[in-house]
Amino acid sequence: MIKPYKIILASHSPRRQELLRGLDVSFEVKVKEGIPEDYPADLDTVEIPKFIAQKKAAAYEMAQDELLITADTVVVLGRHVMGKPADADHARRMLRELSGKTHQVVTGVCLKTTLEQRAFSVVTNVTFKELSDAEIDYYIEKYQPFDKAGAYGIQEWIGYIGVTKLEGSYFNVMGLPVQRIYEELNKMK
Repeated sequence: MIKPYKIILASHSPRRQELLRGLDVSFEVKVKEGIPEDYPADLDTVEIPKFIAQKKAAAYEMAQDELLITADTVVVLGRHVMGKPADADHARRMLRELSGKTHQVVTGVCLKTTLEQRAFSVVTNVTFKELSDAEIDYYIEKYQPFDKAGAYGIQEWIGYIGVTKLEGSYFNVMGLPVQRIYEELNKMK
């Protein structure tokens, strides 16, 4: 169903790789290191991960038979954008901020070939119960969520015990909105 491109996923994330495998497409992983993930200060929060995904895609040279997938995920609480925590204290602060509130998980994706580029953002609303300090500490100690936007993985223990409501794509919260990617891949030239 998807055009016969050699698909390249530009991500070391095991979650993104697992999710893309779920589409039953063959792909290889190629990651260029050192691409800055900065963005203009006045950019709307929903546009930030799409901007970064496009910036990542721009760093790659493409062969005619290749299709590149880049992505970036942020957690947004109000107007505050949360990336990955720097350490355990930062993760603890993030989870305390998210506790008892609804936030947005926004993943930006860029699909690029030599003929075209498609970029989009997908937003999912996630509500957490009030998390106790003991729950937050247990999660950080046991799961080390330092490679995750907002300091949590919905597919891990904290998602099992803490998420009370989800509006949108569950897989988007894991880091790759695979249903939308499938739709967009089918539209590629």
